[in-house]
Amino acid sequence: MYWNFDEFVPREGTDCLKYDRRKEVFGTDDVIPMWIADMDFRTPDFIISAMKKRLDHEIMGYSFRPEQYYKSIASWQQKRHNWKINEEWICFSPGIVPALNLCTLSFTRPGDSVMVQPPVYTPFFPAVESHGRNLVYNQLIEKNGRWTMDFDTLEKTISPEVKMIIVSNPHNPVGRSWTRGELSRLADICLRNNILILSDEIHCDLVLPGFEHTPVATLSEEIAEITVTCIAPSKTFNLAGLSTSSVIISNPVLRKYFRSKVEHLHIEHGNIFGTTASTAAYSFGEEWLGQLLDYLKGNAGYAVEFCRENIPEIIPSTPEATYMIWLDCRKLGLNSEGLRDFFVRKAKVGLNEGISFGPGGEGFMRMNLATARDVVKRAFDQIERAVAEYR
Repeated sequence: MYWNFDEFVPREGTDCLKYDRRKEVFGTDDVIPMWIADMDFRTPDFIISAMKKRLDHEIMGYSFRPEQYYKSIASWQQKRHNWKINEEWICFSPGIVPALNLCTLSFTRPGDSVMVQPPVYTPFFPAVESHGRNLVYNQLIEKNGRWTMDFDTLEKTISPEVKMIIVSNPHNPVGRSWTRGELSRLADICLRNNILILSDEIHCDLVLPGFEHTPVATLSEEIAEITVTCIAPSKTFNLAGLSTSSVIISNPVLRKYFRSKVEHLHIEHGNIFGTTASTAAYSFGEEWLGQLLDYLKGNAGYAVEFCRENIPEIIPSTPEATYMIWLDCRKLGLNSEGLRDFFVRKAKVGLNEGISFGPGGEGFMRMNLATARDVVKRAFDQIERAVAEYR
């Protein structure tokens, strides 16, 4: 079957955060919204069909997650990432960001320190600090447009107070799909220092052709025992509004702590449509996902090549994963406020500011490429004209 990702589906007037909150976020509606990480593509038809079938029953009472829900997740991880998981390891969370907060509450105490690797997904910061934990930075290193982990500084920064590290794997926003070697080196350091690894792998299925995702928990049984993995179908299949994700924990003690926190908050039931959509996505989504990844690779390739040929002042990192692209705008010579104003007022494109991702994000912008190719082209045409006027 063929899915048409060139189709543009209008989203205004649907209570869509990405489009209907432009005025509040950017101060104007007159921007192409390429910021928050959801896709402008239709949610796959096989998921919509499954949800309609469930809706036809016309009773939306209390429900539970059936065996097929867990089987579909386990089967998907085995097929896509060669990760054999037991269904009992799969815990529910109403989203990845809630899961990060739940893990902080479950596995650390007030006054403990938690390490992150900025520039990184913004919600990592409040997931630590809002619960009275201390944030410790292990900033990534950028060289010639490629970002790597700073292992030397990591080892020097570790103290007995550091109890957990939150890893973005693949990394948002820099677009790296960490290699097995990189993750092994990180995990070995954590093993030696009794540091729990909280691995946010929500983008694991959005690794572009030519690259590979390595779940941290597959590195060894010993590493799996100190790893908590967060996954969801939401980014991959455009289901963010259904608030359904999984936290995979093989260590029974850690799993008990996590489930206890979820149960205490009475959020373990989730919702009917999240369960239905997740099961359909993981059961029937491979062919659709293959076509999506090819399309996203095309969008990324267009962006990189267009900047190389027409906007040398902006240097994109070549994405290995996710549908975001990380734009190095430092050659424009603008401070953070000026950079935001340039894109909003001059280019009329709404992006995420690099500084929102923490240290190392200064001078960068994050762009969401999960939209029709024509929209990507129009955005870069507008950016090119704005840069030409600025020169």
